Amino acid sequence: MTPLSPVEARVLGTLMEKARTVPDTYPLSLHAVVAGCNQKSSRDPITSLSEPEVQEALDGLKRRSLAFASSGSRVARWEHNLQRAMVVPEQSAVLLGLLMLRGPQTAGELRIHSERWYRFADISSVEGFLNELAERSQDKGGPLVVQLARASGSREPRWTHLLCGPVDAATIQAGTASEATPAGLAGRVGALEAEVAQLRAAVADLCAQLGLSPPGQTDANDRA
Repeated sequence: MTPLSPVEARVLGTLMEKARTVPDTYPLSLHAVVAGCNQKSSRDPITSLSEPEVQEALDGLKRRSLAFASSGSRVARWEHNLQRAMVVPEQSAVLLGLLMLRGPQTAGELRIHSERWYRFADISSVEGFLNELAERSQDKGGPLVVQLARASGSREPRWTHLLCGPVDAATIQAGTASEATPAGLAGRVGALEAEVAQLRAAVADLCAQLGLSPPGQTDANDRA
């Protein structure tokens, strides 16, 4: 398979995420794919892709049999086909999707970020599937992930996907260093704050539907 472009990887990861986190609205329209690609939470880097860019990426994924459009609707709705096209199990697909959306991560980070996608028993389980992807034989297409050298000051090595072709470890390490600058940290903190706000809103909405008080608030009856 020819390497994916960064936009194709973002689109594919978005389709994989939404299939698992919002199944009621999946497959996705072009507009929904664009919104998912450009959302401010759970993305690294944050993008501002246009509909033509995303449509071109969807067409490229379709040519590789990694995505297809559903018929029977006025608006084309898209879904991914990664597991069948690349012959990988659910757990491996989840890890690839997270790496495409969030960039290089440690096994511990992948386990935390996968909670809404798939619940791994422990970090060792995550590492086991990562090692399988890294040792994938050439007759199956070759490795799909690689472990990066441990960065200075880091306790764990990070992993990255190879769907966009071979990686430049020096460039990735430089990106890691920039994240440690005040500007880089501010950007990451801002993204985390947006994600927390989104989760709080979802919890409040769920509590309202169930007739419960949001966490941290005391019911009037309880105070009485």
